Amino acid sequence: MKKRERNASLAQSISGELRCPHCHESMEVKDLKSLVCINNHTFDFAKQGYVNMLKKPVNTQYDDALFDSRERIISDVDLYGPIHDRIAEIIMKKSLRDGVLFDAGSGEGSHLNKILHKIDGDMLTGIGLDISKEGVLMAAKNYAGYVWVVGDLANPPLAGDSCKFILNFLSPANYSEFTRILTGDGIIIKVIPGSSYLKELRNELFSSTGESEYENNDTLELMKRNVTVVSEERITYTKSLNAVGLKDLITMSPLGWHADDSQTADFIRRGDKDITVDMHIVVAVSK
Repeated sequence: MKKRERNASLAQSISGELRCPHCHESMEVKDLKSLVCINNHTFDFAKQGYVNMLKKPVNTQYDDALFDSRERIISDVDLYGPIHDRIAEIIMKKSLRDGVLFDAGSGEGSHLNKILHKIDGDMLTGIGLDISKEGVLMAAKNYAGYVWVVGDLANPPLAGDSCKFILNFLSPANYSEFTRILTGDGIIIKVIPGSSYLKELRNELFSSTGESEYENNDTLELMKRNVTVVSEERITYTKSLNAVGLKDLITMSPLGWHADDSQTADFIRRGDKDITVDMHIVVAVSK
């Protein structure tokens, strides 16, 4: 069975959890090649296995180089390993009955893959959605066994009460849609950077700008206005990166997009630097 057919078959097993982004009606998989709603809106699976369900094309600033760097930092360097471990623990303590883990803003899919590989059993179906076609294409190429969707968080192709877990890892949130698709006993797991996150990049590349400091108060307040926060914990540690790792980190991070080229080159050339990971893991339920 080809990758397109395998992923279409997986989507078929959860087709009741999907809805058409155009008319919001139910969908089903036809001939292991397309998702079709009752109004005949049709979305074909690409040969790589993903399905594009955007209503219209969107240009993003995320390119292959960024996603290649991100995949290496997450999968090979394992920069976020302790964060993935803790999220897997939260999920396993909640429940492992059949259900959907929806990665809202999945990029190239590495976070979803890392977390689900730490969970015992195959009870959860992973769905990764991102507005970047380049990211979702890479996810589909690298990680089998998930439903990969190019889509919009403002209009995710998911039915109401369809997701037991929603993961939102360093990505924008759409809380009205999150609460719509969350099951009654489901949880939102949001990962927010703390004030010391990547402080070495901020201190050395942005010491004279407002980018040298970061606070997450606005992000937390927005979350608390829209959902009920049930727990919050902070995990902080350092990870040593060599020159290759530093280059990848700067390439994937918005912090590096506007940095001075000469400063960036000097920072990378020195290599072997301890980088701070400082994250808040916030768990919430619908109000």
